Amino acid sequence: MNIEQIYTGCLAQGAYYIESEGEVAVIDPLRETKPYIDRAEADNAKIKYIFETHFHADFVSGHVTLAKETGADIIYGPQANPSFDAIIAKDNQEFKLGAITIKALHTPGHTMESTTYLLIDENGKNHAIFSGDTLFLGDVGRPDLAQKAKELSQDDLAGFLYDSLRTKIMPLADDIIVYPAHGAGSACGKNMMKETVDTLGNQKKMNYALRADMSKEEFIAEVTDGLLPPPSYFPLNVKMNKEGYDDISDVIERGTQALDPDAFEKAANDTGAVILDVRKQAAYAKAHIPRSIFIGIDGGFAPWVGALIADTKQPILLVAEEGREEETITRLSRVGFDGTIGYLKGGFKSWESANKQTDSVHSVAASELETAVNQNENTPVFDVRKPGEFETEHLEIAQSTPLDFINKHLKDFPTNTDFYIHCAGGYRSMIAASILKSRGIHNLIDVQGGYKSLKETDLKTTNFVCPSTLKK
Repeated sequence: MNIEQIYTGCLAQGAYYIESEGEVAVIDPLRETKPYIDRAEADNAKIKYIFETHFHADFVSGHVTLAKETGADIIYGPQANPSFDAIIAKDNQEFKLGAITIKALHTPGHTMESTTYLLIDENGKNHAIFSGDTLFLGDVGRPDLAQKAKELSQDDLAGFLYDSLRTKIMPLADDIIVYPAHGAGSACGKNMMKETVDTLGNQKKMNYALRADMSKEEFIAEVTDGLLPPPSYFPLNVKMNKEGYDDISDVIERGTQALDPDAFEKAANDTGAVILDVRKQAAYAKAHIPRSIFIGIDGGFAPWVGALIADTKQPILLVAEEGREEETITRLSRVGFDGTIGYLKGGFKSWESANKQTDSVHSVAASELETAVNQNENTPVFDVRKPGEFETEHLEIAQSTPLDFINKHLKDFPTNTDFYIHCAGGYRSMIAASILKSRGIHNLIDVQGGYKSLKETDLKTTNFVCPSTLKK
């Protein structure tokens, strides 16, 4: 038996490759299926099953394409209703894979079809659970993503989750390994650990949601407390995962159309496409196409695209470093953004060589903000980090305008004076700067290095509050 976790950092997502005696199961695969197929071929093995823990909201799974390419069966848990052929497992139904067994444990709560898969080894011993979004390390899946106003509230779903954890998962042995679908950074939970594998026994000790003395009412209150609105692209990804989608090879073929500057400009004007600049933030700050949006490929790329562009049908034109165009299109497709219609041939240099109009972001060192504040204590400063980061510690003079909801804060930014924006390290503030400039707000100054650099100045900050003491 071989178990491999295939973790994708920018999505904080774990897929799993399991092989026994020449038979393979893949759990919650990413949309690009070639790595799984290549791995099975290297093992001289055949992919037999594709297990889906639920209809994912934060990424598009590769189940449909992988089944088409390998003939493997797609398996969902009870109450799933996909538009394509799949096995809808019954609770406790077992599936043989070589010498091992995988049992479906229906664990509704995050969604009603959510299912945990229990791996039983060749000796008949319970070995591991693949818990999807039912149980994370340090947290559990949020219960507000699948609610239907006339049928189920988030409190109803949280109640189901409480029962699932206590009747299906907590009775299992402490030495069982927990393989979750997500880790820290995912929007599918609130308080996940940075680790991606743990034992169930340790989770019983430290995961607030698994307290043995916790009542259902307490659980519902804690799990639903402090939930931020989910990214608006989530329902669109659920729809794709339930109904199917284009093959990623077709998406890449459509997107890899090299356009010279004139053709690129015409396409932008004719289609209303978002110009997405994925270069490094310093390069974007120095010069970029006016009204283009910066979301760097080397940061938390795909989730920020989903959160800020939102409409998966939106046409997109790319400005990327030469040679990274296909990578960018692939990563966009992971979150359902299949509308790339071309990229700037020759990169941004070709735009400059064609003497096209450019814009820039005024970006300064933290020390310059310190000087400005010393000269005027009412200097406007805006912190675009997440609310929890702001609550933990921030500049006393800063106002919280989280990047996730930047469009709701447009009226907060002054129009008659310059203002400063910062995040933790500089990536998110450059995204914010690009969005503000695209909205016609140009009197902003980005702080390089973000809060990390600001802490090295003498600017006054609030007292540090340990994140674990804040409301979950």
